[in-house]
Amino acid sequence: MESSSILNRKAKYDFFLLEKFEAGIALSGCEVKSVREGKVNLRDSFVRIIRGEAFLFNCHISPYSRIQGHIEIEAARSRKLLLHKKELERLAVESLRKGYAIVPVAMYFKRGLIKVEIALARGKKMADKRESIKQRMHEKESRAAIARHSRRKG
Repeated sequence: MESSSILNRKAKYDFFLLEKFEAGIALSGCEVKSVREGKVNLRDSFVRIIRGEAFLFNCHISPYSRIQGHIEIEAARSRKLLLHKKELERLAVESLRKGYAIVPVAMYFKRGLIKVEIALARGKKMADKRESIKQRMHEKESRAAIARHSRRKG
């Protein structure tokens, strides 16, 4: 994954991310320019497999700011994801299981092309979310303690 990426932080909070896949995405020219500006929101987006093809829903790409003319593209339209056939079949079978979903985790550029990192995910219950928060706080405190200790030595 490259440095200029758009992350879906809510996905890690709401789901256990089991397996990740890299997918291409079919966009129009002005949508690509908007993604380059970072005007993308993946927060409530999800992936569905329809007739053997993957589509990204609720991904909001704001209109390009410097556009001139009457080109109007719907900001939250469904967008086709490009995956290998074996990956599509695997995702289709796994996503039908109860409690499983396919969620976008990140959108980034790779060799000039826009890629979407999607993950097969299982929903978290409230207790799992609390446990994740506790674990994150513990990791943060331990990193801070190590940093304090190393500053005293140096």
